[in-house]
Formats: sequence, structure tokens, C-alpha cells
Amino acid sequence: MNLTKLRRQFPALMQQVAGKSPIFLDGPGGSQVPQSVLSAMSAYLGYYNSNLGGAFFSSDKTVELMTNARQAAADLLNAPSSDQIVFGANMTSLTFSFSRAISRDWQASDEIIVTNADHFSNVSSWQQAAEDKGVKVNTALISEADCSLDLAHFESLLNNNTKLVAVTYASNTTGSINDIKRIVELAHAVGALVYVDAVHYAPHELIDVQALDCDFLACSAYKFFGPHLGMVYGKREHLEGFTPYKVEPAKDVIPGRWETGTQNFEALAGLIAAVEYIAAISELDDSHPRREKLAVAFTKTKQHEMALSEYFLTRLVNYPNIKLFGIDDLDRLAERTPTFALTFEGLAPREVSEFLGKQHICVWDGNFYAQGLCKQLGVLDSGGVVRIGCMHYNTIEELDKLFDLFDQLL
Repeated sequence: MNLTKLRRQFPALMQQVAGKSPIFLDGPGGSQVPQSVLSAMSAYLGYYNSNLGGAFFSSDKTVELMTNARQAAADLLNAPSSDQIVFGANMTSLTFSFSRAISRDWQASDEIIVTNADHFSNVSSWQQAAEDKGVKVNTALISEADCSLDLAHFESLLNNNTKLVAVTYASNTTGSINDIKRIVELAHAVGALVYVDAVHYAPHELIDVQALDCDFLACSAYKFFGPHLGMVYGKREHLEGFTPYKVEPAKDVIPGRWETGTQNFEALAGLIAAVEYIAAISELDDSHPRREKLAVAFTKTKQHEMALSEYFLTRLVNYPNIKLFGIDDLDRLAERTPTFALTFEGLAPREVSEFLGKQHICVWDGNFYAQGLCKQLGVLDSGGVVRIGCMHYNTIEELDKLFDLFDQLL
């Protein structure tokens, strides 16, 4: 992977701020965007801005765009067909919408499981739907040693009354990856559906919804080098079987029956370009299917991201006054993303992020809506953690500059 060539595609990485090149270690909160994505969005708005169903060229172009965007998303997730992809404003809005439809027939004797590993977009939506129906909510704990889901505790909560499991593929705070395939197998054994939040996982690893056998999987394009746009994959029998809330004249066929209002077509143009950007990292020509290109590309980026993780963790051991939450075993790098949750002895997380921000190193602090995780780890009321998040466009040299500033700060 030619990192220099790759980074030149991102205007944000090439800019100067107060005479310095900014360092973006804020990827888990939203990635930077390549020029190809910006150009695709601008071109659609500039020449073809329209709605669906018109008898004229720009509407035809929009119909084509919608078709191509669904196929791009299907290729990214390995959905069996493109009509199993639902688009919306963001993952949170879509999840609230799906939670209302899925919970329509829940009974007071039913139960659901949410987890302390999750962003609360995949917790609050289900908690509130359960409250409306008088359904019991069980919360699976994390294993504090590595901040992944405690599978033994999760399995103990499953029973024949469990209707749904909502679980994250990877923690947006600690980077720990969960064994979704095993979770799905356990849930399906008692007849429960599984709704997977793959927002944090999607920019780091290739997703295969068919291999996972999950019932639903949600992610957001702005986390994988695209615009603000949410998407949900659903098994056909669920997308056709559940009854969504929709306006009466809207057609009752998938996936449109789940998509309320006019879609963000310029964002769909950006989504296509973002998927194409990732596929191009493979350096395979167009004789290869896009899914194959994506597989090769993610293999390359994963290798680079594991090298970043190894370097970060190796250097971090020299700082006894910095505490890491999550996987620190160099033999388990494949089980985490290059996202690191830290606390600094004697310093509030906000103090650290402000110090770094003044040097134009962008990091986040707080709980990142992973309220259950931060509460279980005992950091919720003290400002959460400092989150250092690498993407495949980050470099070892950038991490060196970060640690130089750690030396100054401490």
C-alpha cells in the first residue's frame, strides 16, 4: 500500500493549520474524506439534482444513482441482493425506526438483550421500545480485562423468551472486536433476532452478513471515508415481514417501504465513491469484481492498522501513568481496531485533548455514547477517556509526534 499516494487523495491531510500539518487521530468519530467523494457529491448536486420517478434526464440519473448506491453497499456488506439495503439519515435514526417496527408484536412476557459494549444508539432505541411494550431488558456485561463482550454472561441471559439481541461488532471506545458469529449462533438457538451495530467496525474490516447470518446490520458511511449517511442490511424475510411506519402512498415493497421521505441523493453519490476508493486500494483492475477488490483492499489496510497498533502499544508500556482500557496483547492485534481508550494519572481527559488540540493533533475525549461501558469501567463520572483512533491513512511518524507531546504533557 503506497501510503504517500493514498494520503494525497485526502485534502484534509494535505492542509496547513497555523503553519503545521494537522494530525487526525479522531477517526472513530468520523473519518476524513478523499477528493473523489467530494467530487462525486458536488457533480450530482451540480448537474443532476432531482427526485425519483420523473420523466426527464436528471430524474433518470437519480434512479440510476440509487440503484448503483444499493449495489455498492451490497458489495461492501456481501448482502445477497441490493434490495436488502435500506438507507436513511444516520444509523441512529434508522435503528429507532427499526426498533419500533420490530417491537410491534412484543408481549410483556418477552425479553431482549442489550450490552455494555455498545454505543447507546443500539441500546436506548431498544430500551425505549421495550418500555413501551412492558418487555424486560437484560444487559450483558463486558469482560473488563479486554473490554470485549463477556460471552459467558451473555449466554446466561439468553432464554426462550429472548426476542432480540442488540450488539456491537466492535467497541467505538476501546476498539475490542466481538465474536458476532458466535453471538448470532447462540441467539438463534433460542429463536432471537440479532441487530448488529457495525459502525465502528466497517472502516477496519470487510463485513460479510451472509457468513455472520445476522438478521440486521447497521453502519454509517461517514465512518468509512464517505458522507453522513446511514444504512441497514436486513434479511429479506424480515424486511418483508415486519410492518414499518410509513406514509400511506409509499409503495409497500422493499427496500423502499423502510425509507421515509426523500433520500439524500448527493450522499448516495458519495457512498459509491467511498466504496470505490476502498476498492481501489487493492490495485486490481476492473476485470475483478468489486467485492474481490474490497477483500484485497481490507487485507492491506488491516495489515497497516495492525502495525500502527503494535507500535502504539509497544511505546505505551513506557508510560506507567497512562492506563489503557482494552486489548494490549500483541498476539491479539487481529481482535482489535487501532482505537485506544486512555486515562492519564492526575489529568482529566478534556485537559489532555485540549493540550493536544492546541498542537493540532485531533483526538476525542468523553464517553462517546458508550455509557454502559464507561460506567462499568468506572470512568463515566470523571470525564470518560481520551480516545486515540487511527485509520489506514495514519502513519508511524504521526504517532511519534503524539508520544513526543505525551512527554511534554506528563
